Amino acid sequence: MLWLALGLVLVLEGLYPFVSPQGWRKLFAQLLQLKDEQVRGTGLVCILVGLVLIWAFGR
Repeated sequence: MLWLALGLVLVLEGLYPFVSPQGWRKLFAQLLQLKDEQVRGTGLVCILVGLVLIWAFGR
């Protein structure tokens, strides 16, 4: 099950750079301009949403 989840993450993460490499580079350049606190906050939100989804659908 863990490998299935990891595979799904990799597929989803790879879609944007595959479909729009130039848009991905532009987004990445914008991400580099963020402060550490903003990046950490975004990471924390992603972790919390992921945990809620795992809790809600993992029953």
